[in-house]
Amino acid sequence: MSTAVEKELIQRGEQLKRDGIVIRTYDLWKTYVMGDQEIHAVSGVDIEIKRGEYVAIMGPSGSGKSTLMNLIGCLDTPTKGLYYINGNLVSEMTDDELARIRNREIGFVFQTFNLLPRATSLHNVELPLIYSGMPSAQRLERAKLAMRQVDLEARMYHKPNELSGGQRQRVAVARALVNNPSILLADEPTGNLDTATGNEIMGLFERLHQQGNTIILVTHEHDIALHAHRIVHVRDGKVEKDEKIR
Repeated sequence: MSTAVEKELIQRGEQLKRDGIVIRTYDLWKTYVMGDQEIHAVSGVDIEIKRGEYVAIMGPSGSGKSTLMNLIGCLDTPTKGLYYINGNLVSEMTDDELARIRNREIGFVFQTFNLLPRATSLHNVELPLIYSGMPSAQRLERAKLAMRQVDLEARMYHKPNELSGGQRQRVAVARALVNNPSILLADEPTGNLDTATGNEIMGLFERLHQQGNTIILVTHEHDIALHAHRIVHVRDGKVEKDEKIR
């Protein structure tokens, strides 16, 4: 990469930061080679998400939304194109820097909760802080605060098998929040919950958004996407429609 190009990319990142843009992709592609065939899971996606937005990425199975989520979450690398997170160009990051982004900048909430079965709720919430090397006393206070944020203070010493599905997902949300991430990235967060419990979790996301959190919700369900304030419709790896709904 020439010095001029490198300088331009850095300046672009600094401008994005000044504009309060936490996610920006330019012509983002993810291509898989299967035999003699190329599968374009993500095809030239341009997307911009500002700090404090509540966005749903919605599409049917096979639309590319999960691949796009993995790229945004730095869980996968694009085949081509540019991706900036908080003004930093992801393709220029080292493995250590990417690990730090995944641990501190992005809070992940998954459909399957991903909790350690033999650990208490509080210890599950502490895990990202353990990985980041935070001292024990400070870690404990932060984890307790996160449990209070999701109204589970009374259940912090219970293990996952002693909790309902909705309570487990609240623990997962608390764990995602504990590092004060720039982005809360939720992949089908109500997929394993009944309708009433799912609505409770979506109410929690709305409250977190009102407190200033940037939320990206990945879903195939239209009624769940309607809880967001903007819906990005994805089909065949492309952005089909990007609409603000409130």
